Amino acid sequence: MENQSYPGVFLRVKAVVIDSVVLILVMLGAVDLFDSFNSVPDFARIAAFVFIFLLYDPLLTSVFGGTIGHFLFGIRVKRANNPKKNILFPLAVVRYMIKALLGWLSLITVTGNKRAKAIHDIVVKSVVVYHQ
Repeated sequence: MENQSYPGVFLRVKAVVIDSVVLILVMLGAVDLFDSFNSVPDFARIAAFVFIFLLYDPLLTSVFGGTIGHFLFGIRVKRANNPKKNILFPLAVVRYMIKALLGWLSLITVTGNKRAKAIHDIVVKSVVVYHQ
């Protein structure tokens, strides 16, 4: 693992942009689905959008090792102490919440450490690696 190279800020930002587009498309799909029914309560619409927004990243990261954006750019989120394993779902939720709260600020540490870890990676002990 000593000679391992890690994805930098630019690649990670590109993955986030792709994920943002995916989220928008999924939400637009949900709007179309809801519009195909006569009456959908507002709370159901709100719950669906919250569910989509809050679970997209943590669910895909914990189950598949990354989001659609990660997959398109050949990167994955893994456990720092065992890069062959995905992070656990509760840690993926914490990672996403920190990333969402700090926004781009979370990425300021990527260039300052050997494993290119963002603040949200440091907190949950994850690492973003190139897929092998």
